[in-house]
Amino acid sequence: MSDNPPFPGFPAGRLDYTPLPSAFFTRVLPHVDDLAELKVTLYAFWKIRQKRRQLRCVSEREAVGDVARLRLLPGGTEDEVVGALNGAVRRGTLLRAQVALAEREEVLYFLNSQSGRNTLAQLRSGEIDLDHVVIEVGLPAGPAEGRPNIFKLYEQNIGLLTPMIVDELRAADERYPAEWLEAAVRLAVEYNRRSWRYVKRILERWELEGRSDPAGRRSPRVARAQRPDRARR
Repeated sequence: MSDNPPFPGFPAGRLDYTPLPSAFFTRVLPHVDDLAELKVTLYAFWKIRQKRRQLRCVSEREAVGDVARLRLLPGGTEDEVVGALNGAVRRGTLLRAQVALAEREEVLYFLNSQSGRNTLAQLRSGEIDLDHVVIEVGLPAGPAEGRPNIFKLYEQNIGLLTPMIVDELRAADERYPAEWLEAAVRLAVEYNRRSWRYVKRILERWELEGRSDPAGRRSPRVARAQRPDRARR
């Protein structure tokens, strides 16, 4: 019996859902006898679902890092994760592709759906330019439960993630509280100014002038930014 405490239940309010094809339950699940393969397959459905504007796949490095952080497998070693992914490929649930990027090679996994097959075909034919596609290598720092992280906020409200934008979002995520990031994006949407430049200006203004939020939290650098000697510069 597990030593983990019982699950307290799903929180109230709006929840994100990950849809699964009915055929998964009738044609795949009855034949899966390896728990690691099943867990990694469910992880792939969840992870790929989040990538609404990115290349809809999961990289091998990304899966290895995420599985370890989420503690999906007892060992969580790279060999264990790759073995589970390969099991899903052999079963036909996932499709596998090895691609060459500017500085490295990546192994990518797609759902064996019509969309996944089409994307893989475009990748192989060269229709998709990988130089302008973000391939993540792990989960961003986890947000508070029920609160979307900055990457998801950007995708849902502003646009496609690019390598340059990802770097800026990571820097902002380290600098500002999650509440500020979410509020700034919402303001940009409200005023129909859907650009990161506009969101960044809001955050910089709050950092200099101060912003009261319900939790009373401040950016780690806000206090320094509001010191009189800084304000006069």
